[in-house]
Amino acid sequence: MSTTGSMGRAGEESNAEERAQALPSDVEAEFGGRQARLKLEEKFLRKLDMRMSVLVLLYILNYLTYYLSAARLEGFETDLHLQGQQFNTVLGIFYVSYVSMQIPSNMFLNHTGRPSIYLPACMVLWGAVSCLTGATHNFTDALLARFFLGIVEAAFFPGALFLLSKWYKRSELGLRMALLFCGVLVSNAFGSLIASGILSGMQGKLGHASWRWLFYIEGALTISVAIIAAFVLPDFPENSQHFLSPEEIQLAKLRMQEDIGIGGDEETERKDTRFHGLRDALGDWRVYWLALAFLSLVVSLSFSVFFPTLTETLGYSPTVTLLLCAPPWGFAAVVAFAVSRHSDKTGERFFHIIIPLFIGIIARYLALFLMAQSLAGSICLFTWTSNTFAHPPSKRAVALAFVNATSQLGNIGSSYVWQKSWGPTYIRSYVICISTSGLGIIMCLIFRQVLANQNKRLDQLESSAVRPRGYRYLL
Repeated sequence: MSTTGSMGRAGEESNAEERAQALPSDVEAEFGGRQARLKLEEKFLRKLDMRMSVLVLLYILNYLTYYLSAARLEGFETDLHLQGQQFNTVLGIFYVSYVSMQIPSNMFLNHTGRPSIYLPACMVLWGAVSCLTGATHNFTDALLARFFLGIVEAAFFPGALFLLSKWYKRSELGLRMALLFCGVLVSNAFGSLIASGILSGMQGKLGHASWRWLFYIEGALTISVAIIAAFVLPDFPENSQHFLSPEEIQLAKLRMQEDIGIGGDEETERKDTRFHGLRDALGDWRVYWLALAFLSLVVSLSFSVFFPTLTETLGYSPTVTLLLCAPPWGFAAVVAFAVSRHSDKTGERFFHIIIPLFIGIIARYLALFLMAQSLAGSICLFTWTSNTFAHPPSKRAVALAFVNATSQLGNIGSSYVWQKSWGPTYIRSYVICISTSGLGIIMCLIFRQVLANQNKRLDQLESSAVRPRGYRYLL
């Protein structure tokens, strides 16, 4: 496998001369000149951003299904007669199916090229399963509901990342991914408020516990939004004639070609086998390295799932506890937006990843409030992953899915990191999170040096061939 990975990197570097070739000087003539192209590109991005914005809403609804901790405050564990580690097992089983389905899902999405149909269809299914979660009565029911929820939810997040990477240049991608992740942060903030309202106001309505209404309402809302999303979400550039003009489609393809410095997706994608993207991605050791770095960060950020439980240690009522969960995530959204925007402007990733993580480590000694902003680092790391495996698209699709899927294995273990028996101080939990955060920082540092060395090798290739500067990995 390492041999295949070396061959893959060698192939990338052998294309350095191709990537260094300047695009034709009259490439903008078909758009009516430089100024006309800039005007068209501004219109194109505005139109695209409006359609992509629905992903934020979808992600908010996606993350609301994680709100077992809120349901736990109002009797979920008691009503289902869960004992010992059964609640943590119900949390963890979701990630077993969620992890296993991400790579097949992204491969299927890349093959069909129709995210406007595929993603909303999966969303309807997870809304239905969410409703069924509210109808569970024992440990087995809850376990099965969460397992099937993981299967249908596996499509959304890696699919959304891949969809963004098919449309936006590297200098634009970080900000868009940050806006997508803001769905998580807004969900953590306002999801607590929504959950608080439902849990405090729906108890006993129609004979159902309030935590059941939480899943009924969230599931029904998810299905409704999914139907609307099917008419809003864009497909890939080559399948977007329904909302883009032929000139705009050509511009979309040209932008990606210019960003990487080589041919478009159709030219760089090999057609010899349907599974070549899987083979290329799994044959590149860097994919495994980033996946392990992400896994360590997921464990270090596991406090986000248990935030209501940790806030409860302050001694407030369930309603006040959920309300107190909102401000830290609102602050984290602002930090994530600022960090990602600055990372895009400077073209730098590494320090934009580790600084929020360092602040998060320090915050574990000081305040829950500042811990939430650590997520800004993980957003930049996702962007870095997409930037590193830019072409071919099939490899990027598998790499994004594999990295995210492997990282979610951390959530299986994380379900047991914040055990009630370790409260109310949770010292052991904090030690585990600090250690894994430190490991992630070290792995990012090593990865940065690897990419820097590969950039130096590209410099030498171009210098010896007397070529202009071409593609470089972002550091």
